[in-house]
Amino acid sequence: MRESGTEAPRTAGGRERHDWRHGHGYVFGMKLLFIHGAPAAGKLTTARAVLGLVNGRLFDNHVAIDVARTVFDFGAAGFWDLVQAVRMSVLGAAAAGNVPLLVTTFVYVEPHDLPTFEQFEATVHQHGGQLLPVFLHCSTAEIVRRISNDDRVARKKMASEPSVRDFMARHRVCAVPRPTCLELDSATNTAEANAAQIVRHFHLSAQSSGTGNA
Repeated sequence: MRESGTEAPRTAGGRERHDWRHGHGYVFGMKLLFIHGAPAAGKLTTARAVLGLVNGRLFDNHVAIDVARTVFDFGAAGFWDLVQAVRMSVLGAAAAGNVPLLVTTFVYVEPHDLPTFEQFEATVHQHGGQLLPVFLHCSTAEIVRRISNDDRVARKKMASEPSVRDFMARHRVCAVPRPTCLELDSATNTAEANAAQIVRHFHLSAQSSGTGNA
């Protein structure tokens, strides 16, 4: 029986979404936790900390970039189109498959990345899900301190002080323009503290054991 004041998820056509496999008549769609911020703001570390508290799947943005690197040189013609195609394929499959929680990371630059974010948002909503945005902010000095760590170098991420200073000077890295966006300081707070606040703020809870941590 549906609790008073709640509605079943609906498809893009307005019909209720049913999944009788779960025995409840309906299930809610996927939650996409969209953790964004500057390079080295602690997005992946925070994402992993969240998944240490609740079950879910991790789709690190650099996975899509790594796929594109197998075909194109970084930034070459077609590179970013392939990155976005991989992102949308994964997101669409996860949303259609009712993955309860997907955590993803992103360096969001306004206004360039707004159309990409809106694509993510539309896909999640089309499948009756929720997009939960989190913006991690810290000073450029703190970013510079972190930028050359071994993990970033190994994964071919931006890893030099001149490159990150140039990036931050040329781009407006900010929170997505949504009132639901949770903004957290990743310099004064640990990743574990921010993860706990994310879980509390968005009322995330442990999913079924079949979901598993990524």
